[in-house]
Amino acid sequence: MNIVEINNVCKSYPAFRLNNVSFSLESGKITGFVGRNGAGKTTTIKSMLNLIHIDSGDISYFGLPLAGNEMEIKQRIGYSTGTVSWYPRKTIREIVDVTKSFYRSWDEEAYQKYMKLFSLDDSKKPLELSEGMKVKFNLLLALSHRAEVLILDEPTSGLDPFSRDELLEVFMTLKEHGVTILFSTHITSDLERCADNIVYIRKGEIQASCSKTDFVKQNGQPNETLEEIFLRLEREAKV
Repeated sequence: MNIVEINNVCKSYPAFRLNNVSFSLESGKITGFVGRNGAGKTTTIKSMLNLIHIDSGDISYFGLPLAGNEMEIKQRIGYSTGTVSWYPRKTIREIVDVTKSFYRSWDEEAYQKYMKLFSLDDSKKPLELSEGMKVKFNLLLALSHRAEVLILDEPTSGLDPFSRDELLEVFMTLKEHGVTILFSTHITSDLERCADNIVYIRKGEIQASCSKTDFVKQNGQPNETLEEIFLRLEREAKV
């Protein structure tokens, strides 16, 4: 069952265009969203969240169109970027107290669990956190209101290898509980580790949207890793 549908989304800028972007997210699956810098990953994600206005196309969650149902849908999804910009001199606890007032399904028990897992101290202020800890804080907020869908833009950015491994374990645990995850990344080993499906974008157009197994069968050569496949496909596209 597809829990998110993106159909023929177009968005034009002076120097870039999303061109008929279409793909879907399977319920309870982890989808890796890949493409080089400037390929359109972040623009697509912003379109999915109505953070930018698309020129045409349709986006739906849970069978509901995003247009006209944004408030209800955003109660049921979580979003995190690889960077975070909060009030730098407020404590984490103060920021959380404001944030949770927006969510009917805020789960204090989950909040405390992820605080412990991510080794965060809610008496700290964002300006006192490392870049990696800021990423964890941003993800904490997305995980603490029992989101059914997580949309994550470079969530492992800035994390050390141990913390990244920890986070991928969290992803796989969430999947076991039926959470659907889309995450963009440049770290192909993360995809090798936990992705069920791959969406591959180049120059604003979707090149592949399928299971990871099918992607490797259709695009790989003997003994190639995912990283080697992506690098070769990008080189071939330049020829």
